[in-house]
Amino acid sequence: MPSAQVTFTNEVGLHARPAALFTRAATGFTADVSVSKDDQTANAKSLLSVLKLDVRHGDTVTLVTDGPDADEALRALAELVGQL
Repeated sequence: MPSAQVTFTNEVGLHARPAALFTRAATGFTADVSVSKDDQTANAKSLLSVLKLDVRHGDTVTLVTDGPDADEALRALAELVGQL
């Protein structure tokens, strides 16, 4: 399964609007997508699950994808994190 570590450099991390953009992008792929912070893992297609991770400015998370478009999903989501 492809994976990547990404760091949130935006001021608010993965809260409210950025989380909504992130989950919306994840739902655009067939692949299963998870995001992990410390010892917690969330379904990246679930806004509430992602918000529960409490990702803040400077936090590093791990993205893991699995499915037919896993590589494409990983690239797109990692790129999106840099744009948030």
